[in-house]
Amino acid sequence: MWSRIIAILALLFVAGCASYASRMPPLTTEADAIAVHGQPTRRWDNGDGTTTLEYSTQPYGETAVMVTIDQGGIVLEQHDALSDRNLGNVKRGMTKDEVSRLLGTHRSVQIFHLSGEEVWDWNIYNDGPGIATLFNVHFVDGKVVRTSRTYVYPSDGVLSGAMFGYPYPYYAYPFPYRSRWRYYPYWPGHPWYW
Repeated sequence: MWSRIIAILALLFVAGCASYASRMPPLTTEADAIAVHGQPTRRWDNGDGTTTLEYSTQPYGETAVMVTIDQGGIVLEQHDALSDRNLGNVKRGMTKDEVSRLLGTHRSVQIFHLSGEEVWDWNIYNDGPGIATLFNVHFVDGKVVRTSRTYVYPSDGVLSGAMFGYPYPYYAYPFPYRSRWRYYPYWPGHPWYW
């Protein structure tokens, strides 16, 4: 009995994790892309006569639709740049421009002076615990050194490390239910403790 329930739940989970690409409406021309998505966030010249239209939903969305068109405005390809398959294409040694072309506009940038890292992040489909998932690309001297994921949780007070200044304001997520949270100061007047 329980094995059937678990199997059904697993199938539902897999079906729910289908990429955004399977839900994208089919496009045939640049005019269709603009009618469906609006004006692109950026246009990338691919150097071979084709152009890629970027439709990023950062900082709060979790998709970056890339639509490649030829010189005549005919759609050659469309995909979600923030799909798991595409995230796996970020390789060590890539430049910032290469990563930006691959994943689209990033959400935010963090500088870590002691390690010399500059970290760009993107909101992606929340595949884990917490209220959001970030995909991080770590650069040193303008080149990718590694990638990581961050799972964002609602603040849990002392257990989340908030008394030490975390979460920083740029990690805050203004979800509608956040306004119901109350501030519980660990010591009087500390601005970052929730």
